[in-house]
Amino acid sequence: MIVVKDLKKNYNGLDVLKGIDLTINKGDVVCLVGPSGCGKSTFLRCLTRLEEPDGGTVMLDGKEITERDIDATRAQMGMVFQHFNLFPHLTVKKNITLAPVRLGRMSQAAADKQAMELLERIGLADKADVYPNMLSGGQQQRIAIVRALAMNPEVLLFDEPLSNLDAKLRNQMRAEIIKLRQKINTTFLYVTHDQTEAMTLGDRIVIMKDGFIQQIGTPQEVFDHPANLFVAGFIGTPPMNFFDAELVGRGGHYAVVLDGMTVELSENKQQRLAAKGVAGQHVTLGVRPQHISLQCESGSVKARMDVFEMMGSEIHLHANVNGRDMVIIVPTTDINGNYSDAFTIGKEIDFSFSGSTCHLFGNDGKNLEF
Repeated sequence: MIVVKDLKKNYNGLDVLKGIDLTINKGDVVCLVGPSGCGKSTFLRCLTRLEEPDGGTVMLDGKEITERDIDATRAQMGMVFQHFNLFPHLTVKKNITLAPVRLGRMSQAAADKQAMELLERIGLADKADVYPNMLSGGQQQRIAIVRALAMNPEVLLFDEPLSNLDAKLRNQMRAEIIKLRQKINTTFLYVTHDQTEAMTLGDRIVIMKDGFIQQIGTPQEVFDHPANLFVAGFIGTPPMNFFDAELVGRGGHYAVVLDGMTVELSENKQQRLAAKGVAGQHVTLGVRPQHISLQCESGSVKARMDVFEMMGSEIHLHANVNGRDMVIIVPTTDINGNYSDAFTIGKEIDFSFSGSTCHLFGNDGKNLEF
């Protein structure tokens, strides 16, 4: 439905988009995620022609958007903004019906009927005749979504719609959007800096940094097989731990050596490294906090306890290994007795990990397996 090739955008000599390639099929739910300033919102604005690209092409239904009527293009793409952008002098119902009526998409009576049906669906039918300043932030956000839906768009675009809400309301609205995507047959393109939103909402995730796409994949793919150090550190809470280590060949098999501990890699990792002809080398070893064990049967690495955080069902241990900070997640069910006795600040602890949970990155920061 949308095919983007080599899309570029420059602001005052600064390259914001540096050649974006992306294909979005009808019915896809795609989340663009990345840190502030990576270019994800600019990408949306180029799709809707709120900004004109400086290079590349954007095809919508097989036709370049610059050759299409701009109002027709925007009508086909419903936009939900970060700051709601509701008209303060119009009632909720008037906010919803304004565009469909003004653009001749339907009569006032038909627009009113549709507005009430949409408001009923989100539980705000009783707010039809009030003004936006009389609503809570979450209610205004739901109205903004309904206003976009009122145009019956083929693509629904979200530009960080939940970033202004508190944590509890963000969780509620995220659930509402998940329900919404199940009810309507619309293509979703969702921009956020929050990886939790991306992981829970998207069928595919597009991870961006500094104007480039770093990786595209399902939530599980980008979590299990990050393409590079940036993706590995960005996806996952708490972030992945990184260590300086050595990848060695041992009896025709690969192993990773960290601080004197040798861990044989799993068979599937062996096969991927061998297929690429990867040689032994210094690597950055990545292991997620939940994949580190304090139950060390043979071989371990020593670390110094700095801080521990009680999180209810689990404890986050912050420790130091050879000058590098790391986090270990320990389920409370694994601990007997008083937590403060088990984890004393400054205490030396031993940890290990399995060969199936290692992520290996070369000098260029890329995952050596892929």
